[in-house]
Formats: sequence, structure tokens, C-alpha cells
Amino acid sequence: MLQQLFPPGHNMHVSPRARPVLLYDGDCAFCTTCARVLERIRPDAEILAWQLTDLAALGITEEQATTAVQLVQTDDTVHSGHEAIAATLSTAGRIYEIVGRMLLLPGISWMAAKVYGLVARNRHRLPGSTPACASPPVRATREPTKPG
Repeated sequence: MLQQLFPPGHNMHVSPRARPVLLYDGDCAFCTTCARVLERIRPDAEILAWQLTDLAALGITEEQATTAVQLVQTDDTVHSGHEAIAATLSTAGRIYEIVGRMLLLPGISWMAAKVYGLVARNRHRLPGSTPACASPPVRATREPTKPG
């Protein structure tokens, strides 16, 4: 839907990165609502719909962007899924920093990954969802990567 309104190359947003960039699915109402909630708690990250972003400039593929939320750090380290959410929360102030760090603890991280995957696979069933929310399924997250 966003790609219909804003064709590729139209006002693509990628600023020189002084801050991390969190990419979410702007075609999904559930994802957009979650992004707005994150914006209200003011993490140290730009929160952008991947459809309006120059993915190549961030080193992210469309497959990665459609599979899970992506956080690209200023050093080009990429976090995906629950790890992206945790890293973003950890920059938003005391209570959110604690929650973000807790999400990465052994045992909790495993469970957070499972919950993230469950929600992502079923986001089309959540209130406010659109047909765009149904695709594609989320795969398990990996360790953060840094281009070599």
C-alpha cells in the first residue's frame, strides 16, 4: 500500500546516521501502531516504515525487512525481531532500558523470540490488521551481524 502511494525512489528517507534506524512494516496497521507506541517513549532511534526507506543504503534486503523488524545501528550492526525491539527499548530511559536488557537475558531472550514470532505470524488476526499483515511468515532471529 505505501509503495503505491510512494513509488521507489520517491523521497526515500535515509539521513546520515547519527542515530540507529528501526525499520517496521508500514503496510501493517499492527506494526504501525507498535511503531507509534515506540515513538511516544522516545528511544534514541529513527523509526521508519521500510517501504519509505532506501534499504540498500542501510544494508538491509527487502526479505529481511518483510521478515521482521530491523534495527540498524550507527556502526551498521543489525538486530532483528525481538533483539531489535530490545535494543531500541534500551535507549528509551530507565524503565524501558531495564525491559530491553531483560528481553536479552538467557531464557527470557529465547521466550521473547518465540513470542515475537508468534505475534508476527498472527498479526493479521490482531485488531486493526489489514491483508498486508498476513505476509510473510517470520523466521527465527539470528545473532546481530556486523558487516566485515
